[in-house]
Amino acid sequence: MSDDGYRVIVKPSARKVSAPAGRWVNRHGSRRTFETKALARAWSRECRGPTAPVWLQDAPPWADDEADGYLVGRTRERAQTRANRRQLTLGERQG
Repeated sequence: MSDDGYRVIVKPSARKVSAPAGRWVNRHGSRRTFETKALARAWSRECRGPTAPVWLQDAPPWADDEADGYLVGRTRERAQTRANRRQLTLGERQG
């Protein structure tokens, strides 16, 4: 964490699934600074919803940007697609 607070970058994955995160980016840009990491985590919880799985992830030490963390998200589409696929039998795999 920098002396200026905890700096968060809202990643495109979070914007896609979270309306509050998307509104923030549209109005203020993709960066947001909080006084503490705890406040950033609280905001990430406010951005969550039943269809908006988002969370705060610490930036790795080798990151090129000046972020301390990222607000990231995941869509459920991939899991649903996987669930709809049928497992192949050995005969089908070999054929």
